[in-house]
Order: sequence, then C-alpha cells, then structure tokens
Amino acid sequence: MTPAPTAALHADSDPFAVHRLAVGDGHVLHVAEHGQPDGQPAVVLHGGPGSGCSPLLRRFLDPRRYRIVCVDQRGAGLSTPRGAILHNTTADLLADLGAVRRHLRLDAPWLVVGGSWGATLALLHAEHAPQAVAALLLRASFLARPDEIADFLAPLGTVEAVARRFDSGTQDDRATLARAWWAHEQRLASGHVPALDDAALARQIDRYRVQSHYLAHGCWLGDRPLVARCAAVPRVPTLLLHGRADRICPPHGTQALHAVLPHAALRWIDGAGHDPAHPAMAAATVEALDRFAASGRFEGSAR
Repeated sequence: MTPAPTAALHADSDPFAVHRLAVGDGHVLHVAEHGQPDGQPAVVLHGGPGSGCSPLLRRFLDPRRYRIVCVDQRGAGLSTPRGAILHNTTADLLADLGAVRRHLRLDAPWLVVGGSWGATLALLHAEHAPQAVAALLLRASFLARPDEIADFLAPLGTVEAVARRFDSGTQDDRATLARAWWAHEQRLASGHVPALDDAALARQIDRYRVQSHYLAHGCWLGDRPLVARCAAVPRVPTLLLHGRADRICPPHGTQALHAVLPHAALRWIDGAGHDPAHPAMAAATVEALDRFAASGRFEGSAR
C-alpha cells in the first residue's frame, strides 16, 4: 500500500536560525535554517513564483542529516514587502541565492531541491553558479514556455490582462480573480478546492500578483529558453520526478529536459499530479533525498 504523506515525510523541526537578509531595493528575504548546522547543505526552492516555503517542503529532507535552507523569494512568504513586483525578476532571484550563500558563509556546494517554478529556478541557479551546486532534485519541472503559460491561464484571460488586473485593478477585482485562479489551480492539482478565509485570500492575491508578473514576462527566459540553457548545467547527480497525471506542468516538459540532461535520472510517478503531497510523490521524494544523504547520489543518476 502507498504510504500516506504524513507517514512518508520526516518529522518537522524548529529552525535553528532565522535570518532577515536585506538584498536591496527595499526587499528583505526571510531565510530559515532547519536540521543540523553541520549537516549536508540543501536549499529548498519553492514554486509559484510567489508561493513561499511551506512546512511540507522541508519535511522531504531528514533534519538529522541535512542543513536545510528555506528561502522565501522576493515578494513571497514571509519576505517583505509581500506581493511586491518592483525589482523582482529572475535575475534578482539568482543574485539573491548568491547573497544567501555569502550571508550563511557557505563555501561547500549545496543540494538544490525545487518543484514546479522551484525546479526552473534550480536549473537556472546551476547554470548561473555551477560551482555552488552539488546535486539537483527537480519535481514537476516547469519550462515557462509561452504556449503552456497561455494554456494554463486561458480560463482567466490573457496573461497580460491577468497581470494588469493584479497590478492595477481594484481590491474587489483582485479578490474575484484570485478566487477564480485558486479554484482553477486546485482543480487541476488535486481536484479539491479548499475554502479561503480572508487572511488566506489576501495571501493568494499577493502570490498571484507576483506569479502573473513573472508569467507576463515569460519569466525572463524569452531570449534563451530553459532547454537551451541546460547545456551549461553541471553534470552533478540529477533526478527528475514527475507525476504522470500532472495537469499544471505537462509531463512532456520533463521529457524535453531529460533529452538535454542525459546524465539525469527520470522517474515517473504513477497516479500523481502536481501536488507534492500526493502519497506516491511524497514517498518518492523522501526516498531519493534519504539516499542522497547516505550515498551522495540518486539511484540511476551520475555521481
């Protein structure tokens, strides 16, 4: 029987350090460290953009073995100002990861764990700073291709119109659009649409403002698509995990990545969609990260 997510996940842990890191232009990052100060460094890159690090994401990693660095990206989670899109680009996020490493005095390369947009950012980080990356675990990879962005947002309108409404629409208009986006996204991810109270709705408005800002700009990958950039990704242990039933990040995107990352292992998760908490996906992620902690490699991947 496939284990329930709570059975597969590691126990949560309180942070041993919390940092407020000013990175310029008014942005202050929230960075929390969990696990062991002398453990294998691992950075968790959340999705969205704009989602922030949830407790679930750190629980894939064993806090007895890892030094788990959870970074809320610009405008996301507990970073401030929440929902800000000024001075918030992919290039800014890549520079921020370097700033985090310097602040934490990390010289050793870290394992990079990312899902959805976090997987995109992980690959770009590996291209941008290959010496900083020990390995990559990429779940439900998102390629930020224009046709996929347009298809995803089609029930809500054009990507430009959606971004414009979140940037300059009335609060009521933003709330209406956020509820519609939330319902659309949750139906695709899990088929279940949890209710939003006022506080949760406010968080989603800020989250979707950041996300629509990135999507409207093609995540600043228009000049050179993600697949083309993979030639510069170092040949470190790399594992691609993707649910066969993912309706948000289509599986053919991960197939395209695998074709240009021949050293990577690809594992399809039957029955799983985009939800990282799906029992089979959670179990596969924990298993892979436990194996890396023990041996420094993922099953079937290059050393």
